[in-house]
Amino acid sequence: MKLVDSFGRHIYYLRISVTDRCNLRCIYCMPAEGVPWIPHSEVLSYEEMARIVGIVAELGFSKVRLTGGEPLVRADLPGFVKMLLQIQGIEEISLTTNGTLLKKYALELKQVGLERVNISLDTLRAERYRDITRQGNLSDVLDGIKAAQDVGLSTKINMVVMRGINDDEAVDFARRTYQGWHVRFIELMPFTRAAEYVPAEELRQRIGSLGSLEACSLDGNGPAEYYRLPGATGTIGFIASVSKPVCLFCNRMRLTSDGQIRSCLLSDEGIDLRGPLRSGASAQEVKRLILQAVAFKPEGHPALESNSLKSNMSRIGG
Repeated sequence: MKLVDSFGRHIYYLRISVTDRCNLRCIYCMPAEGVPWIPHSEVLSYEEMARIVGIVAELGFSKVRLTGGEPLVRADLPGFVKMLLQIQGIEEISLTTNGTLLKKYALELKQVGLERVNISLDTLRAERYRDITRQGNLSDVLDGIKAAQDVGLSTKINMVVMRGINDDEAVDFARRTYQGWHVRFIELMPFTRAAEYVPAEELRQRIGSLGSLEACSLDGNGPAEYYRLPGATGTIGFIASVSKPVCLFCNRMRLTSDGQIRSCLLSDEGIDLRGPLRSGASAQEVKRLILQAVAFKPEGHPALESNSLKSNMSRIGG
């Protein structure tokens, strides 16, 4: 089955926020004091999430990405990965993480069938890392990256670029592709007010000082455009989420940890699945709600400058 939304986009990719909790307090994600956590009783169990994945698989979804908060702070995430891979129709499970706990879990995740991991890293400087995350240690992430690579996980490094905060490191990150890193530069969503975003085209010109960027391809489900520097084994990706109309190619839906199915990262609108699930709704009833959410998927996201998003980024799984 091929699920197509109102604008002809093929929808087959579900991002699941397994928890709103996080062990960092990144400046563009939440305030220094943190945010009120969703009560445990309101968070979907792994079994409830797996039931939803089974239903979307029947609708043609084939790829799942696990996000947070920080997904590895939730107990037995590898067991959940194993559970999802037993669902017919699910071809790939991937993970987005801040990497601080990855050294501990990389081997187990690989053994249960995880294929890909995206690691958020916004600086290569220890003191600056502490400033951006407010409480993290850079060495933990670097150890996590190495552990993921050592066990054979396909690894990408995501850098959110902020003018005046870390944009001076773009070339340093690009140089890491000579060591095999796959680096992706992500434009900062302006509603966070953490800093000014840096357009992908500007970054491309800066990195061009290292050599001519040659277009290439890399497996994945996102809107990144990939390039390679001469002699580099890794790649450079640009995700122009602000400066280019990436919504035209959006293939995803989102499930929050408290059971809201949403069609857009930048929307507070969602349809509750937790209530019906816990009230004994049939698979057909849940499927109808999911199809309703897909039908409501907008052509584009709301104006980024509106600052109207009420949900915390840590709850949505950016």
